[in-house]
Amino acid sequence: MVSRIYVEDRHKILYCEVPKAGCSNWKRILMVLNGLASSAYSISHDAVHYGKHLKKLDSYDLKGIQTRLNTYTKTIFVRDPMERLVSAFRDKFEHPNSYYHPVFGKAIIKKYRLNAQEEALKTGSGVKFKEFIQYLLDSHRPVGMDIHWDQISKLCYPCFINYDFIGKFETLEEDANYFLQLIGAPAQLKFPNFKDRHSSDERTTMEVVRQYLKELSRTDTQLTYDFYYLDYLMFNYTTPALSGQSCNC
Repeated sequence: MVSRIYVEDRHKILYCEVPKAGCSNWKRILMVLNGLASSAYSISHDAVHYGKHLKKLDSYDLKGIQTRLNTYTKTIFVRDPMERLVSAFRDKFEHPNSYYHPVFGKAIIKKYRLNAQEEALKTGSGVKFKEFIQYLLDSHRPVGMDIHWDQISKLCYPCFINYDFIGKFETLEEDANYFLQLIGAPAQLKFPNFKDRHSSDERTTMEVVRQYLKELSRTDTQLTYDFYYLDYLMFNYTTPALSGQSCNC
């Protein structure tokens, strides 16, 4: 339950990582707050994701975990579920990737593409959004889930952990800088506004999402909304299908 939560002891912060919702730059901020770097802009992608610089809550003993959950400021940053999903698909399947193509792409193409070409089966490249959604909605997926498109409710357990500050990707800089002010961060520290990877790509907005949804049937679109049902309700995102319903956390 706490394996996605990063700890910053100097300012007593717990941050639950939500991929595709500004998490790379949030980890840069935590590294600066920890004294591991002087500027968020000087920290590389590999240092953020592959360097073992930041501590996670599950690295502490039970008493240490409970003490921090009870006394530290707990924050999470979220994103519209469909935007987050499309952003993950574009990042992992529309660019060369030495992990997601062979691990996820090959399995998806093998199961969901009729008359797949040998090259596609060999490399796993070229997964279509419709095929990705077939995988997502399949109760017998050929390969497991991944944190980049798993539900936030399963990554960060907001029904069990009482987060003090919930920010949104849609107002990321404003919310993040306000949070930094609240926890007494150095005044010169501001949340970075650059994309961590594929900086030349258009950001995934709702307009971009609508283009991808055109590939889906009405039924699959509705089922995809339903898949993220709790995320929509918990974090006050709306869809036509979910309007007027309430969350029973």
